[in-house]
Amino acid sequence: MFFILIKTIHLFSAFIYGGFLITDNLFLKKIEQSFEEDEHKKVRESFMKFVRKVVPPSLIVAVLTGLYLISQVFGVIAEDGLSTFQILLSLKAFLGIWLGIRGFLQVYLKIQPLVFKGHQLPFTFVITIIFLSQFMYVG
Repeated sequence: MFFILIKTIHLFSAFIYGGFLITDNLFLKKIEQSFEEDEHKKVRESFMKFVRKVVPPSLIVAVLTGLYLISQVFGVIAEDGLSTFQILLSLKAFLGIWLGIRGFLQVYLKIQPLVFKGHQLPFTFVITIIFLSQFMYVG
């Protein structure tokens, strides 16, 4: 029962973070074309006021719950090495931890990334994590 609760919290947190990235990359970029520069800044800032309160904690919760879930499902490494499931789960974990560290450093410690300052790379990582989640259980 505890595992299901943590998994549910993980999914909701990941949906909040991923939903923001999808909205930002697919929709807010188009809004920029509909407004003058000053108007666009006001629209984006009003959106970001709410985002800053909800999305960073959701990302941290997603990473922490993800680490717990990995500890429960990774399994024993066989003599012949990692299974396909373990390899894909490890890659998914690496991407998630990278997102979490980047988000924590940027939001809570105010350390801005040196490269990949926009949300395109995190968006790509989230999409990759979604696909990895679908292929982990195949084979």
